Amino acid sequence: MIPIQNIYHMLAYAFQVLREQGYKSIATEEFHNVAELCAAILCKGVSGQLKRGLGREYIEQTEALSIVRGRIDISESIKTQSIHKQQLVCSYDEFSVDSYLNRILKTTMELLLRADIAKTRKKELKKLLVFFGEVNTLDVHLINWNIRYHRNNQTYRMLISVCYLVIKGLLQNNSDGSTKLMDFLDEQRMCRLYEKFILEYYRREFPDLHASASQIPWSLDDGFNDMLPVMQSDITLSKDGKVLIIDAKYYSHTTQMQYDVHTLHSGNLYQIFTYVKNKEAELSGTDHTEPKVSGMLLYAKTDEQVQPDHIYHMSGNKISVRTLDLNQDFSEIARQLDNIVQEHFA
Repeated sequence: MIPIQNIYHMLAYAFQVLREQGYKSIATEEFHNVAELCAAILCKGVSGQLKRGLGREYIEQTEALSIVRGRIDISESIKTQSIHKQQLVCSYDEFSVDSYLNRILKTTMELLLRADIAKTRKKELKKLLVFFGEVNTLDVHLINWNIRYHRNNQTYRMLISVCYLVIKGLLQNNSDGSTKLMDFLDEQRMCRLYEKFILEYYRREFPDLHASASQIPWSLDDGFNDMLPVMQSDITLSKDGKVLIIDAKYYSHTTQMQYDVHTLHSGNLYQIFTYVKNKEAELSGTDHTEPKVSGMLLYAKTDEQVQPDHIYHMSGNKISVRTLDLNQDFSEIARQLDNIVQEHFA
């Protein structure tokens, strides 16, 4: 089990805004579950957004009016017989706080009121919800998370990301189709946070390295790539001709077992080997120096007795398998990540 405070540090790297002064107090607070941590982040973030002003957008309204406004809907006016009341059905745009992003915030805060969080935190949320009186809520199962951010709504990016974690982490469908609250952050959500945390940690703490989540092209003899899947790396670190591709894995079991024998997840090993060989082929013709490409499977450490910690030399490349122990003080987590860089780029 990852300590709640370390999840805050992971979020702080994934979303740099959490390192600002307004959120510093959260780092020292005690939380008994992740839902309460996210509630605290939202309380701080929404309070700050209210000071800046809730984002507004033009929302189309359609209603019967005595005075013409916007565009007249003739067919709807005839259908509803509003003309007999000396009214016309008009469609017009209203600059409103009932925007999609505000709807997501309100929906998430109302969901947290049903979660297992402290009464004082629920009181904070209720105070904030007063300012969302004109905002509608959404069906949590139908929310469109493909949101385009721009200069006017950039301050919502971290808040909506936390909302995504809350809604995807707290909801679960029963067999009868109803919804219930569940334990926070399942393996899939934690895996995405784990990947983003490692990438952003290296971006921030090692600016001399080039850290990215880059795509790796297939090494093809004739260029034909129809139906080939995209090779998307989790973390690629590079410097002075050296490249380390890290595949971050967050599983409940770091190894697979058959006939009482522990082995690595075969698919993970095939994947990282494929990434390394294709990356090496990509770099081979770029300059006169021979590229040095390595790969690493970096699992989040579990409480299992058998944990992988091996280095393999395959076809001229180093493939290592390590675990990152998240269940300790964050300074020790940082030391483990720093050691990986020292080992490959010293």
